[in-house]
Amino acid sequence: MNANDIFLLKEKLQQSQLELKELEQSLKSSSATVMLDQNSVGRLSRMDAIQAQQMAIEAERRRKINTIQIELALKRIEKDDYGYCEVCDEEIILGRLKIDPTATKCVECSD
Repeated sequence: MNANDIFLLKEKLQQSQLELKELEQSLKSSSATVMLDQNSVGRLSRMDAIQAQQMAIEAERRRKINTIQIELALKRIEKDDYGYCEVCDEEIILGRLKIDPTATKCVECSD
C-alpha cells in the first residue's frame, strides 16, 4: 500500500466521521423518552412509538461504535501502523480496506 492509498483511505474515514456527526445531530430527538397519554393515544400508536424509539437507540449505539472504530483507524494512520493485521501483523489487502477502512484484521485472521 502506498502513500496515495493511505491518503485516500484517510479521506474516506474523515468523510464517514463527518457524516456520522451530522447524523448524530439529526437523530437526537428520535431516541427521546416516549411520552404519550394512554387516554388520547391508542395502545398501538404507543407501541409503534416505543418500537421507533428502540430502533433509534440501537442506531445510536451502532453509530457510536462506528465513530470509535474510525477514530482508532485515524490514530493508526498517524502512528504509521495502519493497514496491518492486529493478529498476524501482515499487511491487510487494499481491497478489504477500501470496503471497510476500519478493518483491523486480514481476511485469514478475521474468520
